[in-house]
Amino acid sequence: MSLNKVQLIGYVGADPETRTLQGGQTVANVTLATSERGYTTREGREIPERTEWHSLVFWGKSAETVGNLVRKGSQLYVEGKIRTRSWDDNGITRYKTEILIDNFEILGRKANNNGNDPGPTADDLPY
Repeated sequence: MSLNKVQLIGYVGADPETRTLQGGQTVANVTLATSERGYTTREGREIPERTEWHSLVFWGKSAETVGNLVRKGSQLYVEGKIRTRSWDDNGITRYKTEILIDNFEILGRKANNNGNDPGPTADDLPY
């Protein structure tokens, strides 16, 4: 038995890139940041915050919804599966690992320190 399932909650790093393919299928690409908080160990060692960037791919109606409603700074919950694709770039094989989204929810926008939603700003994400 095997399982290929990813669940993430994070913030969108840039407005979605949405396009319609020749066959009429819509696809949207989104970058999502997830962060682990920094902390100090019992021994006093500082562990800095760590941010991971994920490439998400939405298809069909999901892509249309994401393209219309999601913007930089939006918080998303996503479920999907990991896929790695490869292509030839002038004799060099390139690889990209993406998450193909099966299910998602738009959770909101990143709030400022007093809990208000200021909308996206340049300081929201390190992208």
